[in-house]
Amino acid sequence: MSRKRPDLPRDARTSPVRPAASGSAGTEARPPRTAAAPWKSERQGERTPDAKGTSRSRGHKRAPTTPADVALLYGFHAVREALRSQHRQILRVVATDAAAEKLAPELTARQITPQIISNEAISQRLPADSVHQGVLMEARHLPDLDLGDLPDEGLILVLDQVTDPHNVGAILRTAAAFKLDGIVTTERHSPAISGVLAKAASGGLEHVPIVTVVNLARALETLGKRGYLRVGLDSEGARSLEDEVLTKPLALVLGAEGKGLRRLSRENCDVLARIDMPGAIKSLNVSNACAVALTIVRLKLR
Repeated sequence: MSRKRPDLPRDARTSPVRPAASGSAGTEARPPRTAAAPWKSERQGERTPDAKGTSRSRGHKRAPTTPADVALLYGFHAVREALRSQHRQILRVVATDAAAEKLAPELTARQITPQIISNEAISQRLPADSVHQGVLMEARHLPDLDLGDLPDEGLILVLDQVTDPHNVGAILRTAAAFKLDGIVTTERHSPAISGVLAKAASGGLEHVPIVTVVNLARALETLGKRGYLRVGLDSEGARSLEDEVLTKPLALVLGAEGKGLRRLSRENCDVLARIDMPGAIKSLNVSNACAVALTIVRLKLR
């Protein structure tokens, strides 16, 4: 006679965390819903790797999806800078004891009491292999901006379908270090503005305004009408960036990993310039090319 299998305990269900190549200038290249975790994927469709993608660590449970209006930020520097930002509406912070202690000044200043949980519990709420350093924040996305919010005498970056979140995060970190006035990126073919990108930006996301546009060529036209010098980085540029006469306002345009600048983007640049490199390898990762180019631009604009 068969025996009825006892019901499994339901305490394993987690409560949902709610409100969260060569190219330009020598650059290269849901989960299912559950009743207990009714989240959508992050803004702009960032997805948690699943079993078919083989990128999930063995034994790692599927991370719950996130409502579209909630950003998940993790990693010490990303969360600390979000706590310090007056532009970020914070919904909840979960952390280990050690991480909460390190963030105590910022948490106290924002009058936030974190929920203390284990490292493993935080990991279960994120995609596999996320380096969260014991802290996870749910927050609202930063306010949407448009081209009119950029200053008349600004120094900005324009990203032409740069899709790798690690590259965009590194570019954001560099832009914050150089005190840029903004970044213009595309609505499609760009990574979610949270999660992996925010971790790679190491807090830079809170310091550089981001404008998302539907049509990049039209946005470049608008910047040109406002007097911006539009400089496209292109490994095939006729002149070196160091030899160009640069003036503000200036928009430095970076192409996608592998493909570089698209035709309409090239046509809407005033200058196509290359970065000269003396070594055998003539190309750089897009984030590295960004850092080199901004060093040159800053020196020439003094």
